[in-house]
Amino acid sequence: MPTCRDMSELVTDYLERRLPLGVRAGVRWHLSRCDACRTYFGQMRKMVGLLGRLPGEPPGAETESRVLGRLRQAEGD
Repeated sequence: MPTCRDMSELVTDYLERRLPLGVRAGVRWHLSRCDACRTYFGQMRKMVGLLGRLPGEPPGAETESRVLGRLRQAEGD
């Protein structure tokens, strides 16, 4: 069965349903017994949901140029 450390590495594949059946069953077993991992998985699920609501378009060239300029300026300070 997976350990808590294993669970932190499996969370993305679990949420994206990319784990083999046996591993998925092990994750479910662990989650049924571990409050800390259940909390962590819940937080990750919520974060993925929130990120999914962001617009899919990248920033425009002007925005990118402004950000890079400010980063360069900050490095010079």
